[in-house]
Amino acid sequence: MGNAQSPSSKNPRSMTASRAFSKQELDDLQALFVSLASQSQSSSKFISPSVFQSYFKIHGPLASRLIDLITQNRRDGMLTYDDLLITKATYEKGTRDEIEEFVYQLCDVTGDGVLSRSDLEAVLASIHDAVFSPGNVGSSSSLDRDVLQVFLNAATFAKQGEGEDSMSFADFKNWCAVLPSVRKALGSLLTPPDPSRPGFQVPQLQYPEDISSDMLILRKEDAWHIGGALSQSEAEEWKLLYHSAINGLSFNTFVGNISSGDGPTVLVIKDTEGCIYGGYASQQWERQSAFYGDMRSFLFQLYPRASIFRPTGANNNLQWCAVNFSSDSIPNGIGFGGRENHFGLFISANFDRGHTFSCTTFNSPCLSKSSQILPEVIECWGTVVKGLQNEKAELPKGTVLERFKEDRNMLKMVGLANASE
Repeated sequence: MGNAQSPSSKNPRSMTASRAFSKQELDDLQALFVSLASQSQSSSKFISPSVFQSYFKIHGPLASRLIDLITQNRRDGMLTYDDLLITKATYEKGTRDEIEEFVYQLCDVTGDGVLSRSDLEAVLASIHDAVFSPGNVGSSSSLDRDVLQVFLNAATFAKQGEGEDSMSFADFKNWCAVLPSVRKALGSLLTPPDPSRPGFQVPQLQYPEDISSDMLILRKEDAWHIGGALSQSEAEEWKLLYHSAINGLSFNTFVGNISSGDGPTVLVIKDTEGCIYGGYASQQWERQSAFYGDMRSFLFQLYPRASIFRPTGANNNLQWCAVNFSSDSIPNGIGFGGRENHFGLFISANFDRGHTFSCTTFNSPCLSKSSQILPEVIECWGTVVKGLQNEKAELPKGTVLERFKEDRNMLKMVGLANASE
C-alpha cells in the first residue's frame, strides 16, 4: 500500500502480531485501514476517533476506552495500522486469559484500574445504544423496567471501604458467563458491523397484529439476552405460539398451539411476585414419562436479574413433559432440570402453579422470590429457522402412530408399539 503503516512495517510488535493472521486476514485489515484512514483526512496515515466510532458503530465511554487501549493511551488522536494490528492480535487471537484480561480492562472505562458499578453502567449503556439504536447516540429508546439494572443485578461487587464497590477479575468472568450476549458484544467491537456480528443480533419477534406489544412479557432486550446463548440461525426470528392472556391458562391449548412450531421454543413465565424467567427447550414438547432433551437447553432469568444457566453435565435431566399420568412419581406438567418433584423449573399441567429450586443440572438458583410459584402470564415463542418449514412440508405424513407421538408413547409403555408397525 506504500506507506509506513503497512504490514511490512519494521515494528517488532507489529511483525509478531501479524503472525497470528492469515494473509487474507491481513489483506482485509489493511484494506479496511486504508479506507478508514482516507476518510480521516490524514494522508492515509491514521484513523481519526470520529471515523473509527462511526464505522464500528460504538460510541460513548466504551468507545473512548477502546481507542485508549488501541493507542496505548496516546493522546494524539492518531490510530495507526500497527495499533489496530497489535490490538486485534491480542483481543481476537490471543490466549483465553489474554482476551479476558483485555475485555476486563476495556470495561474499566475510567482507566483507574478499578472496575466499578458505574463503569459497568457506562459499558451497558454504550452496548445498548450500539445494539438497539446504531448511529443514534444516547437515544436508548426503551430503557424502561430497569433495562440496564437487571444486567447489573447479575454482578458481584466487593466492598471497598468508603469508595465505590468494585468487581474482581474472577467475578467479572462469572458475570460474563451468565450474560453471553454482553460478552459476545464486548468481544466483537472490532468486527466489521454486519448482521452476523456476534453480540449484536436481536431476534425479530413476530406476533399477530391484533396483539399489542404491551401485552407481551418478552421485550427486544430480553430476546437479545436469551439469543446470546443461541446460534445465529436460532436467534434470527421468533414467532409467538402461545400467550396465556389470549389463549387461557390451559396445558392442552399450549400443546396444541406449539405443535405448529418446527423447532426449539422459548418458554417465558411471569409470576405473581413480578419475577420473570423461563427456559429454552431445544426439543419439541412431547409427552414422556421421563426426562429427555439435549445439552442445548438452558434456564434463564429476565427480571429482576438477567442470567443464563447452561447445562453443567452433572446429569441429563434437561426437559420434562408429562400429562395424564396417575403415578405420583411422574408429576404432570412441564419442566427443566433437577429431579422429579424437585425441578429447576416446573409448571403443573393445570398451568396454575409450579415451583423452582436450585439444581445441579444447570447450576441455577431458585428463579423467583420463593420456591413455590403462581404463574400470572405464560408465553411460548418458537424459533423460526428459514427454509425448515418448506423442507418439512415435503416430508411424507407417515403412519398415524408416527403423527401422534403421545399415542405412540402410551403403546410403548404397554409393549404394543412394535406390534402395530
